[in-house]
Amino acid sequence: MIFSRTFGVLLVSSLMLVSTLAMTDSATGISFASKLKDLSLFGVGVRKKGPIKVYSVGMYGSKDVDESLSSISKSEDKKKALAVLRKVASESPTSFVLKMNFKVGAEKMASAIADSVNPRHSSASDVGELKDLITAGVAEKGACVKGTVLQFDCNDGVEVTVDGKTQGKVKSTGLARAFCDVYLDDKCVSPPLRDSILDTCCAP
Repeated sequence: MIFSRTFGVLLVSSLMLVSTLAMTDSATGISFASKLKDLSLFGVGVRKKGPIKVYSVGMYGSKDVDESLSSISKSEDKKKALAVLRKVASESPTSFVLKMNFKVGAEKMASAIADSVNPRHSSASDVGELKDLITAGVAEKGACVKGTVLQFDCNDGVEVTVDGKTQGKVKSTGLARAFCDVYLDDKCVSPPLRDSILDTCCAP
């Protein structure tokens, strides 16, 4: 009984430690804070286009991510871990923070994200609205220069923020789920992000 109680305390403590650590993307050297409001950072990765490291991305989520993955072994059951990750991310508040490492034009950046979401979502109008919000936010500064920060909050829709300024929200749970899949499904744009999340949350 004493062992079980001690183990439980150690497990909770370790989960709290995991969710309070800042991280740095080793591919770009770009760092991410441990917290985004009440969400915790669970992984970081790079988005590459050929040899170009376009941006680093961090995923922030609720404690449900930790709790759902902590008992799953990454080495023995990675497929199950990835399926659980996708499910939890789509059913609870999740945010993706993109930090630019390479200059990309406003229209090109908005189109790239929209083109990734489009095959994962059935509503072209939702995707078009998302693209417009990104374009409008980035157009104010001319382009996504190095250091630009784009934030996408996925819950009952997708809210777009550029350099701390909220651009608007597309209210669509389907779009939110599709946006999460851009980074978490089997054809994700940043495999290192998924691996980082599993390294952080899963058992060995």
